[in-house]
Amino acid sequence: MAKIAIALGSNLGNRAKNLDLAQRAIQGLTELRIITFSSFYETDPVGGPSGQNRYLNAALIGETTLSSYELLANLHRIEHSLGRTRSEINAPRTIDLDLLFYDQLISTDNALQIPHPRLHERLFVLQPLAEIAPDWLHPIYKQSVLQLLEQKKSAGEPLHPVFHRRRQKQDLEPIFTGKRCLITGSTRGIGKGIAERFAELGCNVIIHGRKTSAQQAIKVQNELKQINPDGSYQRILKDFTDVREVNELITEAWDIGHGLDFCICNAGADTLTEENGQQSFDDKLAKLWAVDVQATVRICREIGSRMKKNGYGVILTMGWDQAETGMEGDSGQLFALIKGAIMCFTRSLACELAPKVRANCLAPGWIKTSWGEQASPIWQKRVKAETPLKRWGLPEDVAAMAAWLCSDDAAFQTGQIMRINGGVIRS
Repeated sequence: MAKIAIALGSNLGNRAKNLDLAQRAIQGLTELRIITFSSFYETDPVGGPSGQNRYLNAALIGETTLSSYELLANLHRIEHSLGRTRSEINAPRTIDLDLLFYDQLISTDNALQIPHPRLHERLFVLQPLAEIAPDWLHPIYKQSVLQLLEQKKSAGEPLHPVFHRRRQKQDLEPIFTGKRCLITGSTRGIGKGIAERFAELGCNVIIHGRKTSAQQAIKVQNELKQINPDGSYQRILKDFTDVREVNELITEAWDIGHGLDFCICNAGADTLTEENGQQSFDDKLAKLWAVDVQATVRICREIGSRMKKNGYGVILTMGWDQAETGMEGDSGQLFALIKGAIMCFTRSLACELAPKVRANCLAPGWIKTSWGEQASPIWQKRVKAETPLKRWGLPEDVAAMAAWLCSDDAAFQTGQIMRINGGVIRS
């Protein structure tokens, strides 16, 4: 895979949101993985019409199997989808995406100029890039990005990050302020994405992971504090293959917040990546049954009962968009059985807990979690072919649906299977 560097900028509309949407669109490309993303930097416009708004700028590092020309075409498509119009040079724009580096490629033709010809002159590009790739060597000037930055800074004032790389708090109304939420399996992937969104919305979050994920749980806790320093974030480490530990989780989570407003049962056994993918069908089935089904059912029934006594609560479970339509292979059979059981259980749970407590099931499709990051080119092509929106879903997409289902805007939604899959329809 080729290593790439991309610059992002916006000075029209909600600039932070535009950068966030661009990042999400790039991450959703089936043939690309984002490795890291810089802070946002606010800068004065360079050239163009007078009276322009200031820019927000950022940079990202990724890797891709796309050719340089294919990548550039995709960046132009994303710009167009986000409202970019090309008029005069250096005109204001909702989004600007520049391909800075593609490995050590040098190209000077009209269709593709790389490295970006003005990269070394632009402080607003060099500083975000130096934050995340200081040692990247410019293939023409034979100097690192950090060296180029120091030379440029010596001629003017340095920039400073104006806020953290995630959304500004004021971009999202803190509708969950004071609410308490348990999110199982929230140290990575979809669960982590949900935890981040709920922290942005003001929620106090209980992070859950396995005992072996202690360091990752601390990392997530610190990240949530950066997103919203006013929130409360606790960690509970329990293994769901042990019924005793599942019961301990229920008691501890309920006692920490003196009750729960939301319970999101996201935790699932990994049967796809690394050595987990090499296990036998029967071993995978036993693991999935214990973690995805038995632990989820136990947590939902007990916490749901307590919520019902309190007169309020929302429970979300995790299904699969293809459980009811089917998919070939061992994984298709396993997940149809396991996630199909949870989807049916959730409908009955909703009937039991109504009208005070709502229960719905999230049913993600092709979501770019750790398995999606490693998926072979065959799977990457399949995702793009099957998905009308032509990209991977992201944990943020699932998190947005989870937040809506827990909000008062979804007060008439219960017992529903909510597919988050970019429009995939299988017969």
